Amino acid sequence: MIDLRGKGARSGYRFYDLIMALFVSVLLISNIASSAKIVDWGISIGPLALAFDAGTLLFPISYIFGDVLTEVYGYKRSRRVIWAGFGASALMALTLWLVSVMPGEAEWQKYAGQQAYNAILGGVSTGGIIIASLVAYFAGEFSNSVLMAKMKIWTKGRFLWSRTIGSTLVGQAVDTSLFIVIAAVFNVFPWVIVPALIVSNYIFKVCIETFMTPLTYQVIGVLKRVEQEDYYDYETSFNPFNLRV
Repeated sequence: MIDLRGKGARSGYRFYDLIMALFVSVLLISNIASSAKIVDWGISIGPLALAFDAGTLLFPISYIFGDVLTEVYGYKRSRRVIWAGFGASALMALTLWLVSVMPGEAEWQKYAGQQAYNAILGGVSTGGIIIASLVAYFAGEFSNSVLMAKMKIWTKGRFLWSRTIGSTLVGQAVDTSLFIVIAAVFNVFPWVIVPALIVSNYIFKVCIETFMTPLTYQVIGVLKRVEQEDYYDYETSFNPFNLRV
């Protein structure tokens, strides 16, 4: 295995672009699912019902991709993928907003209609959910990636489980809290269910990350061998707005 230690990394990777595509796909699908439905399995912790937005089923996988990207390819390349996801989310929101303000065809109005569109996809295309989603995504993903990269240096590449789980604990706390609170400010969610949404979403996301740790280990191990890369961010600028690789 080649240990580049943050210097002279090559660019001809076999799977980097595929992981980027999967990451962005997971992000977009989970954003739509979050707007479409609130899931309630009838489970409670004391007075808090563990209800969560449907996007929570898939969104934690984006953090697993983030861990894989940072661990194998380094923070700088992970940063570019995060920005790609940010741009795709903004473009999706803009497109759905443009569709929402265009006049609907007569037959479509009968079997679906503007009210149904607004109820399901309006959350993705209205200001509140866009702001909540983009701010939370930006802060959460970068918190996860930066901590993952720094912990790799602190641990000298050992204890991968501590990095994948530790970075998720921080990143998901930032992401979940910001998303739900900002969305509630814009009346996307009623304030009465905000504590339940934060707690249940956070627990669910962290549990998925923890449960998926053995698979994450396998994927990272395979990619390091195939790509011949194990990047350490010793001389990396962690400025999220610096897109240079």
